[in-house]
Amino acid sequence: MNFEVFEKYESEVRSYCRKYPTLFTRAKGSYMYDEEGKKYIDFFCGAGALNYGHNNDYIKEKLVKYLMDDGIIHSMDMFTPTKRDFIDFFQKEVLEKRGLNYKIQFPGPTGTNAVEAALKLARKVKKRNNVFALMGAFHGMTLGALSLTTDKGSRGGAGVTLTDVTHIPAPYMYPELDTVKYMENLILDDHSGVEKPAALVIETVQAEGGIYVFSEKWLQDVRAFCDKYDILLIVDDIQVGCSRTGTFFSFERAGIVPDMVCLSKSIGGYGLPFALTLFKPELDIWSPGEHNGTFRGQQLSLVAAKAGLEVMLGEKVEEHTREMGKIVEEFLEKEI
Repeated sequence: MNFEVFEKYESEVRSYCRKYPTLFTRAKGSYMYDEEGKKYIDFFCGAGALNYGHNNDYIKEKLVKYLMDDGIIHSMDMFTPTKRDFIDFFQKEVLEKRGLNYKIQFPGPTGTNAVEAALKLARKVKKRNNVFALMGAFHGMTLGALSLTTDKGSRGGAGVTLTDVTHIPAPYMYPELDTVKYMENLILDDHSGVEKPAALVIETVQAEGGIYVFSEKWLQDVRAFCDKYDILLIVDDIQVGCSRTGTFFSFERAGIVPDMVCLSKSIGGYGLPFALTLFKPELDIWSPGEHNGTFRGQQLSLVAAKAGLEVMLGEKVEEHTREMGKIVEEFLEKEI
C-alpha cells in the first residue's frame, strides 16, 4: 500500500489513520475492506455516526433517487420539500411521541457547532456569561465547545485562554461529594468567586471521559437544581443520542426534559454531516441570521436523516440496542 501522498502532503494533525495504517476502499454493514481485500469488523462506527451501518441499502436508495432526480443539494436555509418533510417527520415521530416540545435549529453541520449555538443562545436568554460543565466532558473542538471540554491535549490546541466556564467534578470522581450541593454552594456563597451560570451543560453518559453512566437520580437532581436557580439545562446528546443508549434521547430513562439538546453524528443517518440544536419555544429569541452558516440544513443530510429515522423506527433499533446491551452487560459481569 502506498501512503506517500498522505505522509508528504496531509497535515500532521491526522490521528486515526496512525492507529490503523491501511487503505480502506469499501464498506458494508459492520465491515470495512482495505485495498488488499482484508476484512475488518468496524467497532469504531464513525465515532458514533453510523448507527445504521455502512451503506445501508434503504438510506442509500433514498439518496441515489434524490441525486438522480436533480434534487436541491445546497439551499442555505431556504424552504424546500426535503426540509419540510424532515421537520414534520421528526416532530411527529420523535418529539411528539415523547411529549417533547422543541424548536429545531439547523446550525453548521457538525456537533461542535450545535454546542456553539446552544451556548450563544443560553447566554443571550439569561444575560449571563458563565456556564457550568463537568470535568471529564468532551463537547467539541471550536472555542466555545472547547471551553467546556476538559482534556488537556484538546484544550492545549486552542492557543488562547478558554474562559467563562466553571468545571464541576463529575459525580463519579469524588463519590463522597454531593456535586449538586456543591454547585448550589458555588451559587449561594458570596465568597465562592464563581458567577451564577446561564446554563449547565452535561452528557448523560460521558463518552470520551471514559464511559461513565450518570444515575437517573443524579440527572433528576440536576434538573431540579436548574429549575430552582433559573439555569438552563443543556444535554449534549451528540455521541450518545440517536438510540445509542436504548432510547432515542439518552435522558429519557431519567424522565427529565432538558431546556436544550444538541444532536449530530448519527442524526445524519448515513455518516453525512448534520447537526441539530433543539430548544424550548420560549427560548427562541434569535434575530434572523444571528447564528449563521453556509452549510446549515444541508439537503442530502436531511434526506439521509429522515431515512435513518425511518430505519430506526421500522427495525426497532431502540429495542434492539437494549437487547444487545443486556448481552454485553451479562458477559462483562460474568468475565469480571
